[in-house]
Amino acid sequence: MTIKPEQQAEIEALRANQTLTRRAVSPGLEEILYEAIPVLDHGFVRVIDYMGDDAAIVQAARVSYGAGTKAARSDEGLIRYLLRHAHTTPFEMCEIKYHIKLPIFVARQWIRHRTANVNEYSGRYSVMEDEFYIPRTEQLAAQSRSNRQGRGAVLEGEEAVRVLQLLKDDARQSYQHYVEMLNEDGDGNVIDESRDGLARELARMNLPINLYTQFYWKIDLHNLLHFLRLRADSHAQYEIRVFAEAMLDTVRRWVPIAWQAGEDYKRGAETLSAPALDVVRRLLAGEEVAQADTRLSKREWDELMASLGR
Repeated sequence: MTIKPEQQAEIEALRANQTLTRRAVSPGLEEILYEAIPVLDHGFVRVIDYMGDDAAIVQAARVSYGAGTKAARSDEGLIRYLLRHAHTTPFEMCEIKYHIKLPIFVARQWIRHRTANVNEYSGRYSVMEDEFYIPRTEQLAAQSRSNRQGRGAVLEGEEAVRVLQLLKDDARQSYQHYVEMLNEDGDGNVIDESRDGLARELARMNLPINLYTQFYWKIDLHNLLHFLRLRADSHAQYEIRVFAEAMLDTVRRWVPIAWQAGEDYKRGAETLSAPALDVVRRLLAGEEVAQADTRLSKREWDELMASLGR
């Protein structure tokens, strides 16, 4: 992770500032507020601000004046009931804002979740920084032969060395050409006063998508739990999964009851179709069931058997 001294000074100044408030405060999240959580080689996740806590979910569900009930167990039971039965609007009363630094190709996956407010670093306005994602050797995998969007075996030996060098060389050369076309260095200073540089909005065209970008991302808790269920899943692409995994701890600190409910009913749960549920009932009744005797496709059958550990 790369944080410049002036950026670190800004973080420390923000963390040193204390403000009296009557609004709900999450002690666990306050401990890491503004801090950068390292992800990949130059990336990070930072919590910038948040609104609400577990009690806010209960308050919204009951439309009450107070902050939940006197009994924490009662609040926990309600939150778990709400999530279990997909009563999602009370979770939308809690919001959180992140500052995220990530490779552009990960950002393009991320932006598919259209349930958040986003503001990204502008390559039209500012010079892009010389930071590129270079995978560790254990992440240099071949294309899967059975999954069009998955990875196969890890590359080894000379092939891994060659691919890694290509990634580094292409990143270095593209940035050199970018700076040459801009006629500006990374701080925006003109290199050659005798010529005009290409407009920033055009010069960025040749930069590869492993270049790092940054954005502020604000989302409500309901949609965040959905994002994490998809992106922290073991089948998600590694480069976005590690960001989601870092964010899981921020949610645990922020709304521990809702986080546990999300683990139990979202990330750790399986959704069964009507035909799959019928198979489970038949199995529980002691019946021998074959895929040909069901309405499940071969792929659905295999998925169900895997989830049942059979």
